[in-house]
Amino acid sequence: MISIPGLSGATCDGFNRREFMRLGGAGLLGLSLADILRLQAEQPKTVGPAPGQPKNGWGSAKQVLMIYLQGGPSHIDIWDPKPDAPSNVRGDFKPIRTKVPGIQLSEVMPKLAQQIDRATLIRSMSYTPAGLFNHTAAIYQIMTGYTPDRVSPSGQLEPPAPNDFPHMGAQISRLKPLDIPMLPFVMLPRPLQESNVIGKGGTAGFLGAAYDPYYFYQDPAKGINLDDLTLRKEVSKERLDRRSTLLKAVNEAMPDMEKAVEKYALDRYYQKAFDLVSSGRARDAFDLSKEKDSLRDKYGRHTFGQGLLLARRLLESGTRFVQMNWPAVANGDPTVDAWDTHAANFGPLRNLHCPKLDSGLSALLEDLDERGLLKETLVVALGEFGRSPRLGVSTSGNTNSPDGRDHWPYCYTALIAGAGIRRGALYGKSDATGSSPIETPVHPTQIVATVYHALGIDPHTMVMNHLNQPRELVQAEPVTGLFG
Repeated sequence: MISIPGLSGATCDGFNRREFMRLGGAGLLGLSLADILRLQAEQPKTVGPAPGQPKNGWGSAKQVLMIYLQGGPSHIDIWDPKPDAPSNVRGDFKPIRTKVPGIQLSEVMPKLAQQIDRATLIRSMSYTPAGLFNHTAAIYQIMTGYTPDRVSPSGQLEPPAPNDFPHMGAQISRLKPLDIPMLPFVMLPRPLQESNVIGKGGTAGFLGAAYDPYYFYQDPAKGINLDDLTLRKEVSKERLDRRSTLLKAVNEAMPDMEKAVEKYALDRYYQKAFDLVSSGRARDAFDLSKEKDSLRDKYGRHTFGQGLLLARRLLESGTRFVQMNWPAVANGDPTVDAWDTHAANFGPLRNLHCPKLDSGLSALLEDLDERGLLKETLVVALGEFGRSPRLGVSTSGNTNSPDGRDHWPYCYTALIAGAGIRRGALYGKSDATGSSPIETPVHPTQIVATVYHALGIDPHTMVMNHLNQPRELVQAEPVTGLFG
């Protein structure tokens, strides 16, 4: 189902919240969604980069697709092969040539090798963690641009809280609201999760629930239930339109009443609330049956591939920020679908994970480019860290099999494409064993800053937190050298 965070009597920095509401019922639609839309319009304005800030890439993107490979995929075995390293570093896979001379990928990525001319590989992602570098804290950092305040000795965080820093998609939804009846920020097909900590870093935090993502937690490879975006049989479009017209008449004829009952949002945001359901725009975007079977096959008939195809449809329909989470928990079983390959690395990568990543990501880049969407869509694909260069060692307190790799935040790879990003390029360089950057290291928070910059939002824009204290969107500079 598609779940839309509701709001009951809360302000922009308030925290009263109903967990979910369904769009099918016009009775529920009237207040909560209109309140959400009202709050989404109350945003500060950004008109240009800060004085002295490089303009390269500024405002080049209209929308963002974050492909989050939660769990930490092995950079050496996918993006940054090291064929000349010792056997306990280079692993089992051989490098292959790509369409771009001088860029090699692992043999488990043959389809992406033919599409890498549309993207840049950042091979110098790096950060030094404070304390144990486990998943939850790292996820929070890349989603919000901030490190968490409290981390337990095990590296776990507390569950999501109203005073969390907002996910960048929530900030973007507020700063750049849509002017069409469409969902501004969608997260699919499952929540961010490590162990029993679910959703940390994936909420609007101190901005309030009005800016939470629209959570779509279904498997698009198994069919999608669109009931929540469909009017109930007893509520026709004509009936909904009549209600909208009546509210508009009341609103125009009784402005004093509007002021007296402002919390009921008898204003133009009601119209947006009605439009979201009555227009059918969102409902159509989720309908994968409208795609050709041949294209669905190309993406791959699996959760990741069909999720990326769905993400493309959402972007094409006007959604500002889509996040596609790898469809497994961060510390899941690597022999099922998780990147956390402590217990086994090469078999799962060869037979399970990389074929899905390869088909989905390669088809997405080609599809976006052929439709002209890559010019205005910033695509980012990365995990919260990479994997240890040496096999079988413990770097985070975890137990690893002889062919397993542990967590490694000191050097890993991200893929970035679209919206003016250089094509067929490498940015940064790792050392001979993939252990650390030797050229232009990039911190995860700089990726967050780059996303803001590409959308024409100053990363240093100040927002007020739950204590009415000013906070920057992110305390980092964009990587303007990524743009051509």
